[in-house]
Amino acid sequence: MKHPNQVIIDLASLRHNFRQARAAFGDRPLLAVVKADAYGHGAVEVARALTDEEADMFGVAHPTEGARLRAAGIDRPILLFCGAHPDDAGELADQELTPMLFDLELARALDAAGRARGRVLPVHLKIDTGMGRAGFRPEQLDEVLATLAGLDHVRIDGVVSHLALADDVANPFTARQYETFAACVERVRAAGFNPRWLHLSNSPGLFGQTFPLCNLARPGISLYGGLPGESFRHLDLKPVMRFVSRIAQVNRLPAGSGISYGHRFVTERDSLVAAVPVGYSDGYPRLVTNRAEVLVRGRRIRQVGTVCMNWILLDVTDHPDVRVGDLVTLLGRDGDGLISGDELAGWAQTIDYEVFCSIGSRNPRQYLRA
Repeated sequence: MKHPNQVIIDLASLRHNFRQARAAFGDRPLLAVVKADAYGHGAVEVARALTDEEADMFGVAHPTEGARLRAAGIDRPILLFCGAHPDDAGELADQELTPMLFDLELARALDAAGRARGRVLPVHLKIDTGMGRAGFRPEQLDEVLATLAGLDHVRIDGVVSHLALADDVANPFTARQYETFAACVERVRAAGFNPRWLHLSNSPGLFGQTFPLCNLARPGISLYGGLPGESFRHLDLKPVMRFVSRIAQVNRLPAGSGISYGHRFVTERDSLVAAVPVGYSDGYPRLVTNRAEVLVRGRRIRQVGTVCMNWILLDVTDHPDVRVGDLVTLLGRDGDGLISGDELAGWAQTIDYEVFCSIGSRNPRQYLRA
């Protein structure tokens, strides 16, 4: 039996986007972000493809994500963006997973785990330069460095921060974040540490800014063909995810017919309405109700009526050749037509990151090999 809906991942487009990031960063090292199951694209398959492209490192959110990559044979360095609980220090050591460090209790636990194994364990010191999320504040840095200096089995392998407003290339706050970051790096070095990796750039930082101190960048959304922001529409990025279903029924309805829950759409003429077995349980956002368009045979067709758990409806009155079984593209390309992640996200009043994660995690995936 086949599921009626499918996510199709184009690995050739993924590789193309990675090469765009590599070129933008001057062929310097890249950490490919594959957290959240590679934004719904499948972390294992994405990591395998990008290993072939010589990705230098991978980034995930949690230890379980890193362990899954290790179990699949991924041997590149893996950085844990959300750190880890101190109780997991031994497993981090055994799996060779490197945490971003913003908790001294984890540092002490890693020191104990390293001592027990006769190893020095790497961390990337996370500095909060203005995101206000996770990381040591600059005013905490002296205390943090003094503590780490007393831990013989922990090594600062990198210093990292995260940009808050890089999608707005003209915003001066990004430059202030870089200045704060550079000053903190100097303090780390003055305390006797020699971090190998210095990194600040996400996708918008990579494509829109220059940070001379940094020798590693972390492309995420751009790998998957998503726009890092409005200022980046000129980038040569290709969509990686396509989401498709098929028409299950075509009904003739008279003028004045209410459609779907709440009758939020009423036909103004005798109409042909196609039913497609996909809905918000499949990650298709309910907020696109009466806003979205889909592609059938490469043509744009309007979605009408409330998006249901398992159904959407299409007004195909002007396309009487549409038949049961026709492929419906809800996201991605069909012929010359394209429903981009950015466009679908706009209808849903959200961002393409959320669209990719929601759709990709809830439907069977097929991979087109490069």
